[in-house]
Amino acid sequence: MSRLTPGDTAPAFTLPDADGAPVSLADFRGRKVVVYFYPAAMTPGCTKQACDFRDSLASLSAAGYAVVGISPDKPEKLAKFRERDAVNFPLLSDVDRSVLQAYGAFGEKTMYGKKVTGVIRSTFVIDEQGKVELAQYNVKATGHVAKLRRDLGLD
Repeated sequence: MSRLTPGDTAPAFTLPDADGAPVSLADFRGRKVVVYFYPAAMTPGCTKQACDFRDSLASLSAAGYAVVGISPDKPEKLAKFRERDAVNFPLLSDVDRSVLQAYGAFGEKTMYGKKVTGVIRSTFVIDEQGKVELAQYNVKATGHVAKLRRDLGLD
């Protein structure tokens, strides 16, 4: 599994959102976008992370950043997650995990001391030209958005 590093071209994608409408990385060309990968909608850690992005969206948008969350969940589950937690940015469905794999966000990880294969919680900042500006793997669900804001010089 290869990992992305700053300067790499971000892998292109088109995935269905919570309503089944296609969303492409190319839709964000010309602005910066935070793309984050999370294991499962409506779980405690993923809910905390999504709500942190939700609560920071206005200031991230003001600084020129869009936010997109991607998980292997089906669109129907993403729609429930969006409604339940008032998520105000696109949640995309990568059921076959092809985009997760392209970003190096799916593979072997350690969970509770055991090696397992699954989604590696990861965040990428992609610049206006589609290049990776920041690549963070194995991020923590709690406190991650605050750290990302510091890393981007937004605090």
